[in-house]
Amino acid sequence: MSDKLARITPHYLTGLHQQASAHQFKRYCSRIRPTRLERPPHAYSITIPTQHRYFRSSCAAAGPVLQFKLSDIGEGIREVTVKEWYVKEGDKVSQFDSICEVQSDKASVTITSRYDGIIRKIYYDIDATALVGMPLVDIETEGGPDVAHEEDVLETPAMSHEEHTHQEIRGHKTHATPAVRRLAMENNIKLSEVVGTGRDGRILKEDILNYLAKQTGAILPPSPFHEIQPPPPGATAAAPKPKEKAPPQPVPPPAMPRPVFTGKDRTEPLKGFHKAMVKTMTAALKIPHFGYCDEVDLTQLVRLRAELKGVAEARGVKLSFMPFFIKAASLGLLHYPILNASLDEACQNITYKASHNVGVAMDTLQGLLVPNVKNVQMLSVFEIATELNRLQNLGTAGQLGAADLTGGTFTLSNIGSIGGTYAKPVILPPEVAIGALGKAQVLPRFNAKDEVVKAHIMNVSWSADHRIIDGATMCRFSNLWKSYLENPAAMVLDLK
Repeated sequence: MSDKLARITPHYLTGLHQQASAHQFKRYCSRIRPTRLERPPHAYSITIPTQHRYFRSSCAAAGPVLQFKLSDIGEGIREVTVKEWYVKEGDKVSQFDSICEVQSDKASVTITSRYDGIIRKIYYDIDATALVGMPLVDIETEGGPDVAHEEDVLETPAMSHEEHTHQEIRGHKTHATPAVRRLAMENNIKLSEVVGTGRDGRILKEDILNYLAKQTGAILPPSPFHEIQPPPPGATAAAPKPKEKAPPQPVPPPAMPRPVFTGKDRTEPLKGFHKAMVKTMTAALKIPHFGYCDEVDLTQLVRLRAELKGVAEARGVKLSFMPFFIKAASLGLLHYPILNASLDEACQNITYKASHNVGVAMDTLQGLLVPNVKNVQMLSVFEIATELNRLQNLGTAGQLGAADLTGGTFTLSNIGSIGGTYAKPVILPPEVAIGALGKAQVLPRFNAKDEVVKAHIMNVSWSADHRIIDGATMCRFSNLWKSYLENPAAMVLDLK
């Protein structure tokens, strides 16, 4: 017998089968060349090349297979939607490696591993609903049989825009955000084949789109058309005058085949933020809304922002009108605290909120989200702008956490950034007031000297809980808020 071969007796094979999983044993046996048997199988010993001897040692070192369960994330959440898997069956994971990203009706959460081992089974597909307390994956641990069977899920809050998830491909790690990896997955693109142009080789969305354009061809040739050339001038003069003929009979139009529509309706369950929106808006319908509208002259504020915009950009912050609107609302809430309150379900008690956590409605790829700027009463306009920039970047990347989306006490919706002048905003329970800002327009107005001047006009629409807020209170608050914006210097007197 050659030195490169080792003989394994039937009793060894039996032990091998007991130590290895059925999948491992079947895969191993498929690598052995079939031999015509002249005696019963148990009478044979099996000859296996020495390069396959590793199989016994690897099987002997395999530990127990543990069910990796989804533990309670908090906030009363009982189910989540699986948005992305960072591993597949057969992958080797270490402690604190990312397993998957799930999304509840409040925030996105990254699930990480507590064990070193191999992923043996994945229980859910992408966009499937996972229940708290049920297994996410099976992990064959490397710690031997003494590894404790626990519910092992380590939740980490959604990453900020400065953090990035690492995906290991072919021995090296690629840096890309979940949104970029999702775009690559939808177009069947391997991240290992894309050259990242971001910092430290990070793959950006533009890199995926450029790669896709090179593969498929982004520029299509224009469709050819035939230009109708008029006859030359001399041709008409040289042609003999035709004889008069009877008027031709009208030709019926040719029968055009009707297109056949083959589309089908599609039904899908409500998940994530859409499901939360149904619950919130259903509760909002129980609130009697009081509406109030007015217009605001932003001419002086437009000049002030133009002066401060360059200063803010020099500090790395984009300054919009929204920080001024938020700060003016906070100053108004100091005079009318009932607008920064909440009413209990039994309508017996009013809670006046000490913090001004002003929510800002955002239109994202995940739907309508309302993160809030915490403690506005303690922040400057520049600090509010900095926090807004952070929330907008997280919202664009789909990384807003539960801390950013909860705890709001008052809301402003800048619907005018998309279009429209007036709106009818819906209160977000347990809040009692909300404002919708229309688009700013340049319109003619009369000044104090009865002269027609160019003015920057914005419309605002308020909704208040009419059970505890009367129309006069809402009107006075709106007038105070309006005065701060029409004369921004007046805000300096009330800043604290």
